[in-house]
Amino acid sequence: MSDTQLRKVALVGNPNAGKSALFNALTGARQKIANYPGVTVERKAGRMALPGGGAVELVDLPGSYSLDPSSPDEEVTRQVVQGEFPGEDAPDALVVVVDAANLEQHLVFAQELVALGRPTVVALNMIDLAERDGLMIDAGALSDALGVPVVPTVAVRRRGLDELTKAIEGAGSQDFGQRHAVAELTMTERRLAARNIAKGAIISESGEHRLHASLDKVLLHPWLGPVILFGLLFVVFQAVFAWADPFIGLIEGAIEGVSAGVEASLAEGFVREFLVQGVLAGVGSVVVFLPQIIILFAFILAMEQSGYMARAAFLMDRMMASVGLSGRSFIPLLSSFACAIPGIMATRSIADPKDRLTTILIAPLMTCSARLPVYAIIIAAFIPNTMVAPFVGLQGLVLFGLYVFGIIGAMIVALVLRRTVTKGAASGFIMELPRYQLPPIRDLLIGLWQRAWVFLRRAGTIIFAATIALWVLLSFPEAEPGESQLDASIAGQVADGMHVVLAPIGFNREISLAIIPAMAAREVAVSALATTYAVEAEDEEAEAEGLTERLQAGWSLPTALAFLAWFVFAPQCISTIAVARRETNGWKWPIVMVVYLFALAYVAAGATYWGATALGL
Repeated sequence: MSDTQLRKVALVGNPNAGKSALFNALTGARQKIANYPGVTVERKAGRMALPGGGAVELVDLPGSYSLDPSSPDEEVTRQVVQGEFPGEDAPDALVVVVDAANLEQHLVFAQELVALGRPTVVALNMIDLAERDGLMIDAGALSDALGVPVVPTVAVRRRGLDELTKAIEGAGSQDFGQRHAVAELTMTERRLAARNIAKGAIISESGEHRLHASLDKVLLHPWLGPVILFGLLFVVFQAVFAWADPFIGLIEGAIEGVSAGVEASLAEGFVREFLVQGVLAGVGSVVVFLPQIIILFAFILAMEQSGYMARAAFLMDRMMASVGLSGRSFIPLLSSFACAIPGIMATRSIADPKDRLTTILIAPLMTCSARLPVYAIIIAAFIPNTMVAPFVGLQGLVLFGLYVFGIIGAMIVALVLRRTVTKGAASGFIMELPRYQLPPIRDLLIGLWQRAWVFLRRAGTIIFAATIALWVLLSFPEAEPGESQLDASIAGQVADGMHVVLAPIGFNREISLAIIPAMAAREVAVSALATTYAVEAEDEEAEAEGLTERLQAGWSLPTALAFLAWFVFAPQCISTIAVARRETNGWKWPIVMVVYLFALAYVAAGATYWGATALGL
């Protein structure tokens, strides 16, 4: 092939390699943007001038990790590169763009492209960032290893563009005999080869880069890595209880002070009962868990911003594969620990429709932050605050166990789904690992403020509305002298109907009543219990008791454990159902989700209650 035969050149490489920046630098304003026919994948093409006076059409292909596609974008890239896309000529030459700072990972796909036997040039892009990180790369050695020209570039600064266009112009006369035979290598063999090629091309690296590599060897170790991950999560749940106590006490004291002030300043009647029993006892019982929410998210944000969270996803890939999912499901499921709604929306990144549906269906089993107040109040009331080992508290251990039960439940459900209604093979998983860094304090504080505000806004809207509605139903009609207010109220009548179904699993009437408004938001279960006991109180002394004391006086340990088991599998809130309906384009799968979660919650609570009773707890 002579130089003049080059008509079309394709930019191809991993996502985030800087292809688009390089495309813009090489074509300027001479661009045309459209979609590939039949798919909603953007096609960007432009005219690139060559040093010899000619020009070629430059096409910027979607980022891909392999020619074995796992998404519509990657399928388009594969078809165009292979010359199989209808109406699209195969490119005459390839410009493989690799990120110099992530050389080993990008060389995995680069080898596959070089092995196609087309005129190829490698753009070693973002070389300035690699040098900033203390990584010195020998482009000549890399070129010898791959058998194609390698040109260092910095697209955003237009550095190396002249050398790159010269190499493209001369690509038609390349000697393909210098290339190594890598076409038949497996993915594992290509990764090993990529490691060796990168190792041979790196002249020197900074102490920081070596430190990061050493950290990865430990944190991503197939056996040691998971132990460290679960150890870290264990510390998180210990801290949620141990560190939050003083702050919870301060908030409880403030709420009690305000309640006492209201009772002292207002005459007995509707307004005082509304404020004390409805607002302060109900909403206040949820707000006290703000410190635990903040501590939980402080750890999650720190793991995200330090670069560890992506490595946790990598570690979990093996466990996900054992139940028919891939590591792509880990990030949506991890997001579900905050709230199932963003978790379900994050499943859009999963290309395989069956993988995606399975992830949507199990996302509510991840213990969202709304369950934390429920767990915390029951654990504080019934689990002794004792140490079972140095720095290991029993309450934190139980909280950790509840989160683990949720994960185990999700994995079992995923396994069943993948072998029945969503049957299919697990898809592959490749992801970029970000650099380690100390979490920026400002970003951490902003993130904590946003999470705290979301929690307080829920307390002031959904939780407030549900609690007040329940208080009204509990307060009317008023009880006759000698009659229980709960028995006389509308809510009491509803609780009687629910209690028939829930009594066999150990739930009393107060619990039966509380799980109805909890459908609006799970933490409403706490405010509902607080409001119910406040309305039921026979005198001001009983009304002044905290919710913890009332639960200890009125519930048995088997009932408390059954309540915890119910909330491990508790059906999702109404907002989550609505999002699931939108993401699955119908009501079929949300209904399946609600039914199986109700069944699991009932069976788990019943088994826990019956087992605990049989053991004499």
